Amino acid sequence: MISYQSKQLANGLTFIHHFDDKTNLCVTNLLYNVGARDENPNKTGFAHLFEHLMFGGSVNIPSFDTPIQKASGENNAFTNNDITNYYITIPTQNLETALWLESDRMLRLDFSEKSLSVQRGVVIEEFKQRYLNQPYGDAWLHLRPLAYSEHPYQWATIGKNIKHIEDAELNDVIAFFEQYYNPSNAVLCIAGNIPFDDAFALVDKWFGDIPAGPVNPNKYIAEPPIPIRKVNTISANVPQNALYMAYQMVDRLDPLYFVYDLLSDILSGSDSSRFNQILIKDKQLFSHVHAYITGDIDKGLLIFEGKLNEQVEFEQAEAAILEIIKDIASNGIDAIELEKVKNKAITSNLFAKTSVLNKAMALCYAHLLGDINLINTEIDALQSISTEQIKALCNSILESNAAVLNYKQS
Repeated sequence: MISYQSKQLANGLTFIHHFDDKTNLCVTNLLYNVGARDENPNKTGFAHLFEHLMFGGSVNIPSFDTPIQKASGENNAFTNNDITNYYITIPTQNLETALWLESDRMLRLDFSEKSLSVQRGVVIEEFKQRYLNQPYGDAWLHLRPLAYSEHPYQWATIGKNIKHIEDAELNDVIAFFEQYYNPSNAVLCIAGNIPFDDAFALVDKWFGDIPAGPVNPNKYIAEPPIPIRKVNTISANVPQNALYMAYQMVDRLDPLYFVYDLLSDILSGSDSSRFNQILIKDKQLFSHVHAYITGDIDKGLLIFEGKLNEQVEFEQAEAAILEIIKDIASNGIDAIELEKVKNKAITSNLFAKTSVLNKAMALCYAHLLGDINLINTEIDALQSISTEQIKALCNSILESNAAVLNYKQS
């Protein structure tokens, strides 16, 4: 069990504390309730752009990294379709430095044409390197709008296209900041070797006088089922043909979420998994093939992705994947096979939460989902999954329509 306490400041900032006296470090994890799904469809990529802008200096602190390095700390951040998350690991005696820095950039960034130009250039270069100039890099730029027609998961975190970042203007950036980057729309966790009262006193000192702001209502257009099987074929200078099959799945809080998660492990989670044994070793259709879930808060995707061997047709590869799903739908799986993937998933879950950083992240995310104690109940959810649920899920997959991306070698 991971222990925690929580308290809300008058300005709406939620503070979560986890005490760990087995370390000399503290972690501050600041989660903002904003991701790519909150962007204007005509101005995408802003949440990710802000991940970079937040390191460009605030009103009182021109360089964010320098004080962190002097205090022997490390920091980083990530953005996805649902959230933006900033974290700092620092010696406990220097914790106040981390809170000073985070509070100042929450209060106000140093908005300028120069700062925007610099960070816009960084993001544009990242867009080119990771998505446009890398083999298969643009696959998700094609797959997301194929799988989603209404919900803003239609675009990747980097944005719909590079022009949206190129055209980003300072007034748009300031408006985005004022809408989402405030204490009312954030969750702060301190995990480490500091008592709750001492930690809260520091949080109140540095964040308590920051004005409250709007709270993200998280209201999005519900994504309807894929009405018919959708197929898109694109070609590029890539080493092999690649197949991407996307099936809509449930949202993060649905009881079936972990059933999808375990099914993906059954299919491709180890060398002895079905995809590896049948599709790679026996039939030699793929050189690599994986099943995984996107893990989104709203309705996510179950993905089957693989690189095809030479002379293998897309239809042949897709049919072979579906044959494995059909086999489970008809015959189910052995209880021992399920227990094996359960134990692996549970072990990974527990191991991930041995570090104070991962515990801080998980606590903030669980709060955003509506229940901090989810951090302690996920194991029970995994343990309760039955072979009958896996079988029923495979039947429902066969009754659903997929969004299929055929990535062809030119």
